[in-house]
Amino acid sequence: MTTPAGRLLALARAELTLLGRAKGTLFAALFVPLVVPFTMKSAVKNMDLDGTGLSIGSVLLPSAVAFSLLFAVYSALVSVYAARREELVLKRLRTGEVRDVEILAGAALPSVAIGLVQSLVLMGMCAALLDVGAPGAAHYVVLGLVLGLVMFPLLAAVTSIVSRSVESAQVMVMPLLFASMLGSGVVLPLEVMPDKLASVCELLPLSPVIALIRGGWTGELGAGEGLRAVLIAVAWIALGVFAVKRWFRWEPRR
Repeated sequence: MTTPAGRLLALARAELTLLGRAKGTLFAALFVPLVVPFTMKSAVKNMDLDGTGLSIGSVLLPSAVAFSLLFAVYSALVSVYAARREELVLKRLRTGEVRDVEILAGAALPSVAIGLVQSLVLMGMCAALLDVGAPGAAHYVVLGLVLGLVMFPLLAAVTSIVSRSVESAQVMVMPLLFASMLGSGVVLPLEVMPDKLASVCELLPLSPVIALIRGGWTGELGAGEGLRAVLIAVAWIALGVFAVKRWFRWEPRR
């Protein structure tokens, strides 16, 4: 009799093979997060960071991790879930002994693993090339990364609900991608935004992840601010779990 762990690993291996055949998705997942953050360096140099406690490195490092979460995890998984649904893979898997949570987690594991490794590599590259040193509060950095790696597979599953095909999935990811890049401190840190706008942007899904990683690296994130960021992230995770349980589609949309 197979175990849940065995079934999960088998699904992850199969998904990794299929992911390797999707050249476009694989390219976006592997190379975009590695290239885009460093193209932002000149723009960050022109930002007025005086009085914010930020440096070029402390702006770009969490942004690099954010691009990995957005492209290697979120965007890639929306396509994966939509494709497996339309190919009837999800429907066939549900006829066996595999549980629903195992199906979704097994499909997500390769992308999550890529996102994790990529984030660690990007952190190391930024620390070495941008002179940001070691994190001042490493536990916040770890917590932010873990919350992001849990949250964005769930958001991908939710987005796939309204994606009628693999092609439309690439369109449906755009609202969250743009909202996150423009409003969560990826391109423009919340510290340089007007206070009222920043207080709204803090509630976006990626914002608490950025806050924990950036604040953990600089060591300037207070306990109250850290707790607020964690609670916002947990709220998004809980909302994602509810939406997936309630509305996730296992059969093709007609």
